[in-house]
Amino acid sequence: MDARWLTALLGLFASLAISVLAWVYFDTFLFFLLIPFVPFLFRSRPPTKRCPRCGFKTRDEGFEYCPRDGSRLERSPDDEQEPDE
Repeated sequence: MDARWLTALLGLFASLAISVLAWVYFDTFLFFLLIPFVPFLFRSRPPTKRCPRCGFKTRDEGFEYCPRDGSRLERSPDDEQEPDE
């Protein structure tokens, strides 16, 4: 499990705990505290691009060439592996 999933799940559980405490204390369930963390669980990241000469890495889709040496960026080998491996 990567850090992004762990952060989203921790935030989801924390907001659920706060909602339950508010429900017990104020007699109202604050469901809106759960909603901000849901998109983090299903958002995908763009592939990493890497410069073959200097090793510059970016996920920004606007970069086609390395800003350091002008080489064309290639897809990083890290993204070609399955995430569960």
